Amino acid sequence: MNVTGTLVWGFGATVVLTTCLRLAQALGYTRIDLPFILGSLLTPNRDRAKVAGYLFHLMNGWAFAFIYAAAFESADKAGLFFGMLIGLVHGMFVVVVVFPLLPAFHPRMAGEGWGPEPTRQLEPPGNLGLNYGWSTPLITLAAHLIYGSILGVFYR
Repeated sequence: MNVTGTLVWGFGATVVLTTCLRLAQALGYTRIDLPFILGSLLTPNRDRAKVAGYLFHLMNGWAFAFIYAAAFESADKAGLFFGMLIGLVHGMFVVVVVFPLLPAFHPRMAGEGWGPEPTRQLEPPGNLGLNYGWSTPLITLAAHLIYGSILGVFYR
């Protein structure tokens, strides 16, 4: 396994992924701010949550880069389309499994069955993340396709 390449391109792909998600939010295509949601798992302070969330997301991106690298090694191939295929699976897992499960373990997120309260002020993403806008799952999938394509193209 190419550890150096995985670290370098995992970092780069995660920066691009996070930038795509943030840009989509800034342009009004989605309301979800995944790094903020991740950071608010760790702290109730909104400003610190943003910083902690970006660091948390970066660490997750690096960890997933090693999973992608293991897939490239076990399949004995990498490349644009194989990276995109893994990115599609990764993105589908996020929108189908992670988004609906977030309220179950997030201490500051309301659930589908109970509303906001003083300690649970974040809106749950809902199925496919649709509570944050109809384009949220599409943007999430597209960002993960880009992430996978970067890793697939540059993994050696």
